[in-house]
Amino acid sequence: MLPEQLSSIFRTKQKSYKMVLILCLIDQYEQTNSFSFPLSAIAERFLAYFQENSRQGIKVDSPPPGIATYWSEFNLSKTLTLLKTPFDALSSILEVDYDQKIVSFRADIANKLDKDVILELKEYALNELQNYNEKLGEPKVSLHSALSEIMNSYITARSQTFAGHQLGTLFRQTIPEQLRSLSYMDPSYKIQGSVGMGNWATIPWIAVMDKRITDTTQHGEYIVYLFSEDMESVYLTLAQGVTVPKDELGKKEGYQYLEQKANELRKLLPLEGMQKDDGINLTSRSGLGRDYQVSTVAYIRYDRDALPDDDQLLADLENVVTNYKMYVDHVLKNKGNDEEMPPKEEKGSTSLSSLNVPEQIEQIQSYISRRGFHYPNGLIENLYLSLKSKPFVILAGVSGTGKTKLVKLFAEALGATGDNHQFTLIPVRPDWSDPSDLLGYKDLSGAFRPGRLAEVLVEASQPANQHKPYFICLDEMNLARVEYYFSDVLSVIETQEWKQDRIVTSKLINRESLLPEDQSVYGDLSIPDNVYLIGTVNMDETTHPFSKKVLDRANTIEFNYIDLQQYPSLALQEEETLLPVHNSFLRSEYLQLVDVYADYTDLVHTTTEKLVKINHILEEIHSHVGFRIRDSICFYMVYNQRYELLTPDEAFDLQLLQKILPRVQGSNLSVKRVLLKLLEGTLGRKLSSFSDLMEDASNIDQEWNDDQEEKKAKHPLSARKIAFMLRRLEEDGFTSYWLS
Repeated sequence: MLPEQLSSIFRTKQKSYKMVLILCLIDQYEQTNSFSFPLSAIAERFLAYFQENSRQGIKVDSPPPGIATYWSEFNLSKTLTLLKTPFDALSSILEVDYDQKIVSFRADIANKLDKDVILELKEYALNELQNYNEKLGEPKVSLHSALSEIMNSYITARSQTFAGHQLGTLFRQTIPEQLRSLSYMDPSYKIQGSVGMGNWATIPWIAVMDKRITDTTQHGEYIVYLFSEDMESVYLTLAQGVTVPKDELGKKEGYQYLEQKANELRKLLPLEGMQKDDGINLTSRSGLGRDYQVSTVAYIRYDRDALPDDDQLLADLENVVTNYKMYVDHVLKNKGNDEEMPPKEEKGSTSLSSLNVPEQIEQIQSYISRRGFHYPNGLIENLYLSLKSKPFVILAGVSGTGKTKLVKLFAEALGATGDNHQFTLIPVRPDWSDPSDLLGYKDLSGAFRPGRLAEVLVEASQPANQHKPYFICLDEMNLARVEYYFSDVLSVIETQEWKQDRIVTSKLINRESLLPEDQSVYGDLSIPDNVYLIGTVNMDETTHPFSKKVLDRANTIEFNYIDLQQYPSLALQEEETLLPVHNSFLRSEYLQLVDVYADYTDLVHTTTEKLVKINHILEEIHSHVGFRIRDSICFYMVYNQRYELLTPDEAFDLQLLQKILPRVQGSNLSVKRVLLKLLEGTLGRKLSSFSDLMEDASNIDQEWNDDQEEKKAKHPLSARKIAFMLRRLEEDGFTSYWLS
């Protein structure tokens, strides 16, 4: 068996030079029985191999570009220069004395070279050379062409339709297939590229993952090409997944963990030819680009205007793959001994989904579609972002649009069902008039009789369940006055604060009023950060309106526009195995604007400036918003930018629709004027007939409601809703967001 120093000398191969050189050394040894050889003799044998095979038409490596086109043009002097590269690559076993013009095996290696070892080394070199030469006839992977195309066309592509774009095919199929064909890629590697999920990613990437340690870019270590936001450069990196460390440890501790891990890997691996510093520069903004920079262990930077040739790019990739293999071997060898990421929450024994946010959203959509239900585009992304911003959402619409079913299917897709008690449906009754119907009450003996909400909160608060999301659907919640039966919960939601890395609220039930036997169970009852409240409401005249106290604390998602010509697919679809998610997928990470301001300063300023303009309009009817709504909208926009689910205009459109327009109602001219000014903002242009519309807005359709105008509108969903509210005002003398 070959000694360890010899068994891996061909692991990294840019060309066949090393294999040919070793064979030349062995041939010379067999003639002289010496382990020290004249450089000229080795150079002659080396050149003769390539010239003779080329003359016979046998495929061999071409000479280095820029030196000669054919081996017949090569001479001994050029060959001696060329041999410096494989000599350096084999410096662990060879020594070269350029003054004496001698090359020899290192003394510690020569002592191990008996006849059996030499024979095995010769067979090793011959096999590697044969396998290498057989691949020379295969189509060559051109990383240079692929990377150039991406950097030269991506910025333009961002302004084009996302679906079906050729760059998506290049990232998801063409490049991964080419990389899989490389001889040094393990067949079990997962190779994946991404330009975003539904919208163009700010930082597109192509990753190579060893599935034994990770199959997602969300956590673990992997190789990844990261493209800078300005497309001036691309980085070949050894990187770490950042999503799970940030979600489970919090941003500050998550970054500290990643930086510590990066330093450990830099000491463990050779990482020759790679930068081992913090100089990677993907973006000047915060968000995913900043996360990627923190998580990078080492990198090689390529600038768009100085991109190396394919030989260099492929050699660099093989070098990084070699380091990655060394790391994976180390992890597997020391499994159970290495320090793992310190968990903040007990994960339990159940396997959890390792999908990143866009992948998980796509799986939720697929799950709902397979069950024959269809919802408007962007609704699932909106529901996710709304819950992430604040764990209280209202689904509004006419009866029969599938609001309750949406909550149930969304929860099921995340592993929360009625059977495991993580999904609870609570129908609201018209006679509910105080919180006891939800939370519970004391009977005549003084014993506490918990309501259904209290029972769920008790279970969700158990330490063993804190990593699981719990969904509570308050069905038809406006059949009774929400302010009466839900007031305690609304007040407590606003008391959220960080305590020992968890989000907690104040207590829901007065501990002192309970009997001793009830105090241990219900005395400390609060709303834990793994409980999500979703109310459904029917928008008609039979229900109670919402006060601003409720609207300030919720995202109100309306879907009244139903396409009845959506039919279930008759094709058989394979059932997917859905893994439950960790609560970090949904849990809020920001409670105050200061939590995001440093990292998302520009986005906070841009969003706030838009709200200031809207507030100037709303002040006329005393419906302007305060800090609570500003912060909530900023959080929504930050999460959207971070996970790249919607375009910025689409996200702000939804926040206008959900946080601003529900506040507008009334019957006077001031309300009409406010709606028309808001309409101008959503259309992105001035209304040419503003004064005429103030007199009579019944023809608002002519100004707005046609397909071409809708496509041109900056915020089409809000514009369409405003147009509807104006028509109701004109026809009925009163308007409200809640009128169907």
